[in-house]
Amino acid sequence: MSEKEFRMYMIKMMYELKNYLSDAASAEGPSAGGLWDGVGPDEPTRSLSGLILKNNVKAHFQNFPNGVTDFIKSECLNNIGDASPLIRATVGILITTIASKGELQNWPDLLPKLCSLLDSEDYNTCEGAFGALQKICEDSAEILDSDVLDRPLNIMIPKFLQFFKHSSPKIRSHAVACVNQFIISRTQALMLHIDSFIENLFALAGDEEPEVRKNVCRALVMLLEVRMDRLLPHIHNIVEYMLQRTQDQDENVALEACEFWLTLAEQPICKDVLVRHLPKLIPVLVNGMKFSDLDIILLKGDVEEDETIPDSEQDIRPRFHRSRTVVAQQHDEDGIEEEDDDDDEIDDDDTISDWNLRKCSAAALDVLANVYRDELLPHILPLLKELLFHHEWVVKESGILVLGAIAEGCMQGMIPYLPELIPHLIQCLSDKKALVHSITCWTLSRYAHWVVSQPPATYLKPLMTELLKRILDSNKRVQEAACSAFATLEEEACTELVPYLAYILDTLVFAFSKYQHKNLILYDAIGTLADSVGHPLNKPEYIQMLMPPLIQKWNMLKDEDKDLFPLLECLSSVATALQSGFLPYCEPVYQRCVNLVQKTLAQAMLNNAQPDQYEAPDKDFMIVALDLLSGLAEGLGGNIEQLVARSNILTLMYQCMQDKMPEVQQSSFALLGDLTKACFQHVKPCIADFMPILGTNLNPEFISVCNNATWAIGEISIQMGIEMQPYIPMVLHQLVEIINRPNTPKTLLENTAITIGCLGYVCPQEVAPMLQQFIRPWCTSLRNIRDNEEKDSAFRGICTMISVNPSGVIQDFIFFCDAVASWINPKDDLRDMFCKILHGFKNQVGDENWRRFSDQFPLPLKERLAAFYGV
Repeated sequence: MSEKEFRMYMIKMMYELKNYLSDAASAEGPSAGGLWDGVGPDEPTRSLSGLILKNNVKAHFQNFPNGVTDFIKSECLNNIGDASPLIRATVGILITTIASKGELQNWPDLLPKLCSLLDSEDYNTCEGAFGALQKICEDSAEILDSDVLDRPLNIMIPKFLQFFKHSSPKIRSHAVACVNQFIISRTQALMLHIDSFIENLFALAGDEEPEVRKNVCRALVMLLEVRMDRLLPHIHNIVEYMLQRTQDQDENVALEACEFWLTLAEQPICKDVLVRHLPKLIPVLVNGMKFSDLDIILLKGDVEEDETIPDSEQDIRPRFHRSRTVVAQQHDEDGIEEEDDDDDEIDDDDTISDWNLRKCSAAALDVLANVYRDELLPHILPLLKELLFHHEWVVKESGILVLGAIAEGCMQGMIPYLPELIPHLIQCLSDKKALVHSITCWTLSRYAHWVVSQPPATYLKPLMTELLKRILDSNKRVQEAACSAFATLEEEACTELVPYLAYILDTLVFAFSKYQHKNLILYDAIGTLADSVGHPLNKPEYIQMLMPPLIQKWNMLKDEDKDLFPLLECLSSVATALQSGFLPYCEPVYQRCVNLVQKTLAQAMLNNAQPDQYEAPDKDFMIVALDLLSGLAEGLGGNIEQLVARSNILTLMYQCMQDKMPEVQQSSFALLGDLTKACFQHVKPCIADFMPILGTNLNPEFISVCNNATWAIGEISIQMGIEMQPYIPMVLHQLVEIINRPNTPKTLLENTAITIGCLGYVCPQEVAPMLQQFIRPWCTSLRNIRDNEEKDSAFRGICTMISVNPSGVIQDFIFFCDAVASWINPKDDLRDMFCKILHGFKNQVGDENWRRFSDQFPLPLKERLAAFYGV
């Protein structure tokens, strides 16, 4: 079809669709220009034609001839007051679609016309205009508040406020919804009328229309975030109102009101404001955590055994791979914080994907427990006692959810009750109801840290035994919940699980034959076991149990199958743990990963060159492949050398390092670091190409990319030695900037400090002149990490730099002393380096000055330095 023919076809179709849309469904026949003789089309047909027209506007609007565009715009406004609510809504959708295509600027009479139609005495016209305005406010809020349109909100917002008291509930609801779009952005036109807006909201508080009450609640939640100053004088009345609305008969209203507690918990005033309302609020939230009848139907709560029912595709949640972030250090504290760590979020009924009152109530209780800590327990414990032992399973189940929700915030206060509660929960894993099993798995996972802190035979062994039984449950939801809980237990227990490895592996491997497609979380349980237990897994009997089912799955899956994601992640952890035990399986695995990277890069190149002809690839395939290659390099060490020598992985990695997708870069930098450690002889010839890319990516706006690039630079510097000299200017200033940057995540700070130390160790003359600019944050970053090789290299570097530039440390010498004291057992030559610097400083200032200086030290630091270093 030629371009001219296509344009004529489009014009004809637009007119026909418009006629369908505007033709009234009556026996009086079609309107002028209609397509039919006799009776017009019915309502659904008219609406469908409007939606088809909307889709064409979305896809081809820029190609419409001016006549067609003007005709559609004109007919939209002519039909805005159609007698049918469905058609009015369809016209509104069509109008906002045109507006969102940049047409608000080219349709100057649209907003004035719609605003004038609000004053129409005809209800249909007023409601249709308001519906269209609400959709425009939702889709084009930013441009409405800009100079591009001469700030129409200055007229629109006062106009909307006039309709808060309209006799029609539908109109009132539209009016509030329109204004709500501009709260979070603190639109100036609204801020000028903020008192009038709040006054009008209060007047609507008791509205009989649920949609109005829902929009009022939504407005108050947003105002809490942006204009607390205006709500504060009324805050106790608002809290009482939200308490009522959280119990509203309409669940949508109740859900909107429940969001208020989540938002209030983030405000500094929360603790003081809510304390007197807790006796009323806590029972309301707890009551909201019970399954509704609809929840139970949607969750098939009456079905206890469903393992033989085939999984449907919509049952399977999309799987997103999280790229590898390198953590070089272990801590003396509870562990390293992870950005975006959502493993503990309340997700007990995942098949109801929508946010609902139960989930919101549980989340609110969770955040309030973190605000009030143990002060919340007097309000919770009496309720828990009743709920946890209730004869009705729905009530009992909600009590178990409550117990899980308060775990993080109230842990200290709950400890005296756990010796009784944990055995009760373990018993609940054998309850008749599958939904009780699944929530109990989640709640027990929240207390896993405490369980592991007790003697293993007391709670760990019984809990592990029951969870493994539930992993083999006949209900798929329970299987999934048990796998997830077991993975959490693995992370907490680590090597405590070694005595039980045969039993654990036996269960997990049997689950492979039992599970259907949905429960890919089994891979997580195996991968986490490998991460947590580590090298003790490298025994022939364990390898023989574990590897055959994994390799069988590996061989079954095609390169395009997204089920590869969890399998590749799992194999990455297993390869790292098994080390040489993975050697018999490594070659085909390595080659397939290289092929996945190569295919994805080739597809991306084709897409870049001819986007209309070739689809963009799913780069997750490349990311998981890069991460598995990292796992192989880490696990196999020097044994990977021959595989690297026979492949083009370094060329592919060079391309990946320059990809526009941060996750691809993140994984490629991790692989670079691991290959540097495993077989530097193959990496070294490419260093001149790699280092400028690494330097460019030392941007803390992309935390994980920056973290992995920083770590890779440190590993390269250790291997390069003095040959690192030409590359120092490419990276040093950025690294010093990162370590001095406020609010830098702990993991990035630590990796940055270690890399600066490594650079100073191999090239002290180049790095030492900047010592004064980073010594204080360097010392505070590394004082809490355990003794290990990375820490050793970093401290050797700092000592070498101090010997080159001693004046660089004088101002912050107390921080250096504190960092030195963090060592439990440094190697003898490193201890000598510390001694030399400490005694050198003491001798230089003299005994009296040293005494005055050391009197500033906290007593434990003073005692430690005296005992270990004699100063």
